[in-house]
Amino acid sequence: MESPALSEIFNHFLKQSIILKNREALRPDYVPDHLPHRDEQIRKLGWILAPVLKGSRCSNMFIYGKPGTGKTAVTRFVLQHLSAKSSEIDTPLSVSYINCRLAGSEYRVLSMLSQSVKVPVPFTGIATAEVFDRFKQGLKAMGGILISVLDEVDMLVKASGDKLLYELTRINETSPTGKIVLIGISNDLNFKDLLDPRVLSSLSEEEIVFHPYTADELYDILLDRAKIALVQDGVTEGALRLCAALAAAEHGDARRALDLLRVAGELAEREGGRAITEDYIRKAQWKIEHDRVTEVLRTLPLHQRLVLYSVYFTQQENPKETLTGNIYETYERICRKAGMEPLTQRRVSGLLNELDAMGIVNSKLVNLGRHGRSKRVRLSIPMEQVQSLLKEETRLS
Repeated sequence: MESPALSEIFNHFLKQSIILKNREALRPDYVPDHLPHRDEQIRKLGWILAPVLKGSRCSNMFIYGKPGTGKTAVTRFVLQHLSAKSSEIDTPLSVSYINCRLAGSEYRVLSMLSQSVKVPVPFTGIATAEVFDRFKQGLKAMGGILISVLDEVDMLVKASGDKLLYELTRINETSPTGKIVLIGISNDLNFKDLLDPRVLSSLSEEEIVFHPYTADELYDILLDRAKIALVQDGVTEGALRLCAALAAAEHGDARRALDLLRVAGELAEREGGRAITEDYIRKAQWKIEHDRVTEVLRTLPLHQRLVLYSVYFTQQENPKETLTGNIYETYERICRKAGMEPLTQRRVSGLLNELDAMGIVNSKLVNLGRHGRSKRVRLSIPMEQVQSLLKEETRLS
């Protein structure tokens, strides 16, 4: 049965002016034919990896840089070209890409490594040591060289330690045929401090650092990508400049810039605009930030959400009396209503400090004279966002 409302939406979309002709070109996993302002890193990575074309194992390496500085894009770009060349000259080469944050565990990383050497492993049910043995056997049987990219490798080490990395670096000592090359990518410049010196010396044989993009460099990236993603005259120069400036202010993040441009294009299309203007970029910035905060709020632990609601209700009832003591009294009332045991006031103070660190509330130390000192806590986000979250709380309805 056709929905009249949906038919209207879909028909409107089909008839409206199209600005985004290829929105996938603005996604973070898209690898273009040209990566502006990363020639130095591309050449360095190319020289490091080149020996595998003659069947020799190249150096392991670490790639560092803040989010959105081109680390993953450059790595994928170089490996695509390397794989094409190895196929052309018939040199055995395999490539695996694993995002350690998305994998979530040491077992899942090993499972994905095993799949890359054509050894299927179930998601659960086998000891990690057994999975590792299967991977080694698969690597040996496959022969040639496996280049394994461990993106956000710091997340693996923080969650499970560096034992797996150490064992992976030792494989080449006992495997006469199949060899492995490790490329670790990290957003954390201090990540090396977490590693055992033996792991560090084996993994950081080569290092490449990616510096943040400047506003001018981001503009060039956006201009390049706009030619692929947008129709002709689909964006004004002022909008591109603003988009680049906003992303440059956030540690030169190209992903942020591309995301802003994509969301601005989607908003412009929905409103029947003919091009992305500065106004749409600002609207996109607000929407992205609003959506980010909403997602953070939804994933807060239960009692942290209850503490947030306590700030909201206290501020709503009496904006001048948002002291931690008043907030705790409100929190106790909410817990009683929900049929839950309240945490101690000290623990609630800790949760308030965490909300402050996340930028959700703002705390200010105040002197109460003979009553000592306390903190005045107020929301740093629009009250409407907390209201929306409250509507989803079945416990408090």
